Amino acid sequence: MSIKIRQYQESDRPFLRTLYLASRQEAFSWLDGEQFRLEDFDRSTLGETILVAIDGDRHVGFASIFMQESFLHNLFVDPQAQHLGAGKALLQAAQALFTSHGSLKCLAKNQRALAFYQKQGWVAIATGRSNDGDYVLMHWHNEKL
Repeated sequence: MSIKIRQYQESDRPFLRTLYLASRQEAFSWLDGEQFRLEDFDRSTLGETILVAIDGDRHVGFASIFMQESFLHNLFVDPQAQHLGAGKALLQAAQALFTSHGSLKCLAKNQRALAFYQKQGWVAIATGRSNDGDYVLMHWHNEKL
């Protein structure tokens, strides 16, 4: 697998909407997946920088970043392409866009994602509550600066 990361193009929207829907239904099994809609992608990424992971000619994931706050808002990988490096490649590309640090919120019940971020050097610094449940606020610091 040779993952390439590139900037979002409008032609990516149909696939990324479907990916966002399917990935959330799988990752957030404790939530009512029937409430998720394709249009959620549009609302969730509005005004954000979107990076797309491509393997050959196949979309395998995306990340969206609220650049003003170096905040990683979304990172989703196609369930069929997980554990092949797309998530790590997207995360590294997002980190390269951050100034000296980044932050994200991860739902506490999403143990796989929490473990992934911790393995990549992110540190849990606080907890909170959202409409979707408890979350963990995580920070990353660029040690090269």
